[in-house]
Parts: sequence; C-alpha cells; structure tokens
Amino acid sequence: MKTTITDVAREAGVSMKTVSRVLNNEPNVAEATRERVKEAARSLQYSPNLAARGLASSRSYLLALIYDNPSPSYVTNLQGGAIEACRKSGYHLIIEPMTAEQLRSPEAETMLSRLNVDGVILTPPLCDDIDLRTMLKRLNISYVLVAPEKPGRAPTVIIDDRMAARQMTDFMLGQGHKRIGFICGHASHSSSHHRMEGYQQALEAKGIAYDPELVAKGDFSFRSGVEAAERLLADPQTRPTAIFASNDDMAAGVVSVAGRMGIGVPEQLSVCGFDDTPLAQILWPKLTTVAQPIGEMGRKAAEILIDRSGGGNPGVHTLDFELVIRESTRAPAG
Repeated sequence: MKTTITDVAREAGVSMKTVSRVLNNEPNVAEATRERVKEAARSLQYSPNLAARGLASSRSYLLALIYDNPSPSYVTNLQGGAIEACRKSGYHLIIEPMTAEQLRSPEAETMLSRLNVDGVILTPPLCDDIDLRTMLKRLNISYVLVAPEKPGRAPTVIIDDRMAARQMTDFMLGQGHKRIGFICGHASHSSSHHRMEGYQQALEAKGIAYDPELVAKGDFSFRSGVEAAERLLADPQTRPTAIFASNDDMAAGVVSVAGRMGIGVPEQLSVCGFDDTPLAQILWPKLTTVAQPIGEMGRKAAEILIDRSGGGNPGVHTLDFELVIRESTRAPAG
C-alpha cells in the first residue's frame, strides 16, 4: 500500500497538520521536529501528492524555465541549478523552449495560463521582452529575470558582465597582447553589449585605440564562432594575437578554425571564452575563460520564486564571477 501522510505523522509522533507544515516548508516548526518529520518521510519513502498539496496550500508546486538560447551548455547548467532548488523544496520544474515570435502569438498567453505554475524563470533574451513581462503580470504569474538589461522592480539574478569582460581583456593585455580580437554574442542579449563595453573599456584604459576590424559578430553558437574566426584569422598580416569570445561555444569555434588553418593555440594565437561550461575543459588546450556561476544563477532564481510564494522579499542578486586561467592563453610570440 502507498504510504500516506497519516503514516508519516504516526512514525514521527506528530499531527498530520505538523507534517503538512514541514513538507510545505512553512515557518514556526521547531528544528528538531522538522528533522524528525523529514526523517520519517524518508524512511517511509513518502512522496506527497502534488495535486493534494496544491489544494491545501493554493500553490501548484511547479515552476517554469522559459528560454531561447543557442548554447546548450548554458541552458543545461541553468536548468540543473533550478532543478536542484526545486527538489530541495518539493517543487518540480517545467522546461519550455520558446522564441520571441512564439511568445507573441495568440496561443502563448493560453499556454502560459494553462501551465498553472507558481512562477517563471525568464532567461536572456526573453527576460528583456516587455510584452512577455506584461503578459505574466496580467496572468498574475510571478517571475525572476536572469541577466536582464534593466532589472526595474522585478527580482533579478545577475553577474557584472561588463567588469568580467574588462578583467579578462586586462589579463590578455597584461600578457603583452595588443591586437585582441573580440567576438560579440547574440545582438538581442544584453550581456553581449555589456561584455563588448568591458572589452572596450579595458582597451581605452591602456591607451589602445578600439579597432572595429578586430571585432566580429556572433550569436553564442559554435557555428558563429567558426565564421567569426574565419574572418578574423583570414589575413596573416592583420590577424590578432589573441581572441576573446563572448562564450565558450564560440571560443571552441575559434580553436577549431585555428587548428584547421595550422595556427598553434596558444603558441601563435591565445583564445579565451566566457561561462566556464564543461566544454572549456574538454577542449585541448583547455580554455581560459570567465567562470560565470550559471548553475548557481538558476538555483538562486528558483529559490527566489519559492521564497516569494511563501512571502519572501525580492531584489537584485549579484553573484560573483572568476577568471579561470588555463592552457589556451600565453604571452604573444616574439
């Protein structure tokens, strides 16, 4: 027979109401009692019925993550962190890939209302879609923004992309590179613009003129990194001695093109990326990159929504980044 809440209450020596309060993460329960109830639930392998919990608490115990991003590593890391937070609090996560065009269709509002979620995590570039945010407000669905252009009053999780890119460019300059190529991210992502600004600020601070010929457009995909590298490396007389790509997928594209063209990395070309996805360590040479805490950003976004559904306090949460120096960068030859 399936274990019931009555069995858990009997095992823990408490009332069914106390069990319900513990499983719903409600306050004002003694810590010793809370642990005893959790241990009883674990030992009896009790899994609460989501529908019943929802009826009792006016929550669905569901969150949604909506994304439109060409980098699979970014999306996987983000949802991994969100899932971790959901499981810890007895929630489940719905993953919905949607383009901006799909979200503007008449069916989008119907779909979002039918999801019946307690909150939505909006990732770039959807986090900057004002029409989508207005729609969610109209549907009375809470949301958290991950890396938006302007947070406004909405709860937000960010890193300082501008400063991160500036520090990485400073690192390359400090190694002696003066011709540093830069590959922009997707034009609709605010982080792309911030990283570009950080690159420009670092050059300006060192008195190095910004050269648009050293900048190539990308869209965060491996393919766009390949196309950008083919342009930046085409002329041996003008090619950069280093390339900073706005994410690891595009940096991998650069390493691939350099290998095909017989350009040694890092002996003849230093390459660095952004994100520190697993790809950065699979590549050879291993990739110097900015470690963006993508999983932590997903986890924090989910926690904010879970806390808000319980009366938490929103705000802007800025997480730390770190430069990770590996084998793909060195001082320029000669």
